[in-house]
Amino acid sequence: MGLIAEYEVDCEALPLVDVARAVPSATLTVQMVPHAKGPSPFIVRVHEESAMAVEDAFRDSDFVAEYTCLGVEDDGTGEGGIGDGGDGGSEGETRRYQVIPGPDLEGQLGDHVDDIDGLRALSSEDATFDRIAVTPGGWRYTARFADRATFDTFREFWQSERYQFRLHRLTREERGAGEGDGAGDGLTDRQREAVRTAYELGYFDIPRQASLEDVAAELGITASSLSERLRRAQTHLVENHVDPATPESTVTHSSR
Repeated sequence: MGLIAEYEVDCEALPLVDVARAVPSATLTVQMVPHAKGPSPFIVRVHEESAMAVEDAFRDSDFVAEYTCLGVEDDGTGEGGIGDGGDGGSEGETRRYQVIPGPDLEGQLGDHVDDIDGLRALSSEDATFDRIAVTPGGWRYTARFADRATFDTFREFWQSERYQFRLHRLTREERGAGEGDGAGDGLTDRQREAVRTAYELGYFDIPRQASLEDVAAELGITASSLSERLRRAQTHLVENHVDPATPESTVTHSSR
């Protein structure tokens, strides 16, 4: 099974930290939306009494190129919808925005990290970010990692860059039957996507119908990243879903 980690990275250069710092009473959570071309959009949920203050901070942010309010989530008081008058907000209101960044994550952090190749390599690791909360000092992550080595790659990167890394929780992921796609296989979403794509393109066929490079191009990653992803998936499946040899099934050779 994979790991679930909750941790903080204190880095004021991370996207939208300047917004959280400008409006410290706001609660901001972000979801990055994969995008084939250009910087990936963010979906930002903002819980704050003053929508105007947050939108002013968006306009002043070095990260935000443009933003669009996608709507207001009802807090249970029946006051959902765009507010009338005042500053356009009400207590207990959560707004959803689409934020189009100017720089991508690499461009945002390029002047603040020494190992830009290491930062770039993190995007190919088997990790899924379920929730990112933006604080006035950095980001607080809740994420799923393929294994301890993958988690250590992220931790060691930030520590090597001399940013404070605080681990709040690290637990082994346990999936029950019927939970999500591929429930019970223990693979990360990226591992499952790699295995499924390789299968559909004929990488596992005999004779092989697609090369490692073909599958990697379909996924938009390098062949070396795909190779590592497939090996980790195969290792996990064998270790967790193939019964070990028993005395009855072990082949023995008699001496002659």
